[in-house]
Amino acid sequence: MLQPPKVRSVRIAGLGVFLPELRVLSSDLDQKFGVAPGMTARATGVAERRYVQDETTEQMGAKAARRALADARIDAGDVDVVIAAATSPRQLIPCTAVFMQRELNLPEGRSRCFDVDATCLSWLVAVDIAANYIAAGQAKTVLVITSETASCSLNVSEPESAGLFGDAAVAAVLTPSGGSDSQLGHVLFETHSSGAEMAQFRGAGTRHHPNDPATAPEMNMFQMHGRSIFRMASRIGPPFMDRFMRDAGASHADFDAVVPHQASRLGLEAISSMFGFPRERIISNLATRGNCIAASIPLALAEGVSSGQIGRGNRVLLMGTGAGLTLGAMDLVF
Repeated sequence: MLQPPKVRSVRIAGLGVFLPELRVLSSDLDQKFGVAPGMTARATGVAERRYVQDETTEQMGAKAARRALADARIDAGDVDVVIAAATSPRQLIPCTAVFMQRELNLPEGRSRCFDVDATCLSWLVAVDIAANYIAAGQAKTVLVITSETASCSLNVSEPESAGLFGDAAVAAVLTPSGGSDSQLGHVLFETHSSGAEMAQFRGAGTRHHPNDPATAPEMNMFQMHGRSIFRMASRIGPPFMDRFMRDAGASHADFDAVVPHQASRLGLEAISSMFGFPRERIISNLATRGNCIAASIPLALAEGVSSGQIGRGNRVLLMGTGAGLTLGAMDLVF
C-alpha cells in the first residue's frame, strides 16, 4: 500500500495573473445562445467572464509569468524548469512550455520545458511534480504556467456549459522554503474512468484526426454533461475527502482557507453542504471569472492572496475535479 509522501519544504515564492481585457456579460451570452434573458446567469452563477481577443496562449502565460517572477524577486535566468499546465495548448507539437521559454526570452538550454495536461487539475499536478523536483534537489526554481483559452471551442448548442467558461493565465514560482513555514503536505489524486465521456473534446487526436473527412465540426467543440459530473462527484467525493483528511492527519478546522476549482455554482455550494467547510473560508471568484479550467484554482488562490483572505503561514486546502473523472486535493501551507 502506498504511503503518503513526506512533507516537502517548498514555497510558492511568487504568483502572477493575466486577464484579457474583454469582459463578456451573461446578458451578452443570452443573446448569443438565443435563450431567455437571465438564463445564463441563473444556470451558471457567472455574471461575467473574460475572453481573449488578440492575445495568444504564450503571450498570456508570459505576462503572468513575468508578474510571478517579479513577485518572487527572482530573475528569469534562474528558472530551472518550465511547466505549462493547461488543457488548451498552443499546438500539439512541440509542447507549449517551449513557446513560453521563447516568449519569456529565457536562456536557451538553461531550463527544461514540458507540458502537463490533467484538465482542470493540471495546475495541482504540476505543482506536485515541481515540488518533487525541488525536494529531490533536481531544481531550485520551477515556473508553473497555466494559460487557458476556453472561449475558442465553446459549443453554443450547450448553453449551460458554454456559459460557464472564461479565459485567464496564472503563473507560480516554486522554490525551496528557505527557512519559512511554507510547505507542501499531503496530495491525493484519484481517477474514475467510467466518467470519461462526461466531459470531453473528441477532436484533434488520432481517433478523430483533423485530416479525416469523417471528423465533424462538433467534434472540435467541448462537450460536458454537468449534472452527470455533479452526481458522480457527489457519490465519490465524500469518501475521497475522508481518505485525504485521514492521510493528511487533518480536520476541517485545521484549514484557514479552501480554494476549490470553480467548476460550477452547484459544485461550489457542495463544498460547504457536502464536505462541511464554513462558507466564509471558501474562496470563490466564479461570478466574475467563470470556470477558467486549469487556471481556475491558481486564479482563485492568487486573488485570495491579493484580497488578504490568504496570508503567509496559512494552511490552505486546494481541491477540485477534472475530466476523467479525476478528484484531487492538496494540503499547502502558503
